[in-house]
Amino acid sequence: MVTLRDRYDPAANGLGLLRLALALAVLVAHAWPLGLGRPGPLHGLSGGQADLGGLAVDGFFVLSGFLVAASARRGGALRFAWRRFLRIYPALWVCLLGTALVAAAAGHGGGWGYVRGNWTGTTHQWGLGALFRDTPYGRLVGTGVVNGSLWRLTYELLCYAGLTLLVAAGLPRRAPWLVPALAAAAFTASAAHPRGGLALPAFGYVDAQLACHLGLLFLLGASAQLYAHRVPLHPLGAAAAGLLLAGSLLGGGYFPVGCTALAYLLLYAACTIPPRLHRVGREHDYSYGIYLYAFPIQQLVADLGGAAWGVAAYIALCLAPVLLLAAASWHLVERPALALKGRRALRSVSKSGRIAGLGRQFGVCVSSFRCGPGHWCGGAHPGLSRACSEGSPSALPPAVLAGGGLRPPRPSTSVVGVGVVGSG
Repeated sequence: MVTLRDRYDPAANGLGLLRLALALAVLVAHAWPLGLGRPGPLHGLSGGQADLGGLAVDGFFVLSGFLVAASARRGGALRFAWRRFLRIYPALWVCLLGTALVAAAAGHGGGWGYVRGNWTGTTHQWGLGALFRDTPYGRLVGTGVVNGSLWRLTYELLCYAGLTLLVAAGLPRRAPWLVPALAAAAFTASAAHPRGGLALPAFGYVDAQLACHLGLLFLLGASAQLYAHRVPLHPLGAAAAGLLLAGSLLGGGYFPVGCTALAYLLLYAACTIPPRLHRVGREHDYSYGIYLYAFPIQQLVADLGGAAWGVAAYIALCLAPVLLLAAASWHLVERPALALKGRRALRSVSKSGRIAGLGRQFGVCVSSFRCGPGHWCGGAHPGLSRACSEGSPSALPPAVLAGGGLRPPRPSTSVVGVGVVGSG
């Protein structure tokens, strides 16, 4: 039997291409709600279960779990946390600061509050004054949203924190079975469709359903890494997973069955993508930069009327500046930061006590709404307009609780709104 370990080469695989494709898929998926103020085509075909952006976000969590589990096996908890810090925070801080400065130059205040409310990676302020209130998306949600994609960082950081605790206890080496056991628990919890959520001291409000769902995908990726010698890879298995995924999207059951099939398909693709494409995204990983900058650029282009020529033209107008900023983020911020991840740099920072403390929290305003069967909530509930965008911490519009920024809450459920990183 051919297994994942037999086919997967850490130095030559298709993960870079997949990450780039997933990041671009989120940009494409956002073209409908951000440019036109309506859901994308897959949202309707799947019966409101997911859209293209939601599938892409799910894929990011699978690949993130697969990659960081390998990193977790190579060192201790401090080294692992330091690498995750370097991958996430320098680029995030530059993005937040740059966004605030550009907004200030355009006459929109509240920039310091925006940076202060979001610097920990848990987003507490979504708007900057009246910026983007008059875009199609702003009119849809009743407020300006500068970067709705940032909601995903809360759940990514939760996954990292949980894995850091496992590394600190030495469990990935001594008891790797615990990871798939946790994945099975997350599968069961996700299938139960938990309601509501809770406020965690270091993360703010966490939606229970999203935490179970995204945690499951992260743990599936991590489990595949730890048990690669037992994961069979076969074209028939990939075909069966493809049929299961398509069937779940069209007939129901994507949560949690179809997304599990998606995890297998992505890992199969990572090992079978032609070798000539292995260099894509391996040396220059622009996926995180695309994730950080796509939403605000798409909002800006929509605000300037760039969506008037249709979806295809709107995507083309957004793509060039997003790729330019993503490249600048990688070459000027992310790659230099990742160069500090060696042991010597870690010892230096650890001794000087300069590792940034992420425990400081800011207040979070929580708003609840009930979504009726007749409402589309893939972008946001049309009646939700209480989110603050003037400089105080604010509630997350429900649109940004969604996969790809836009996963719909299930009909007739109470949703509480608040308010891809990782490799190496």
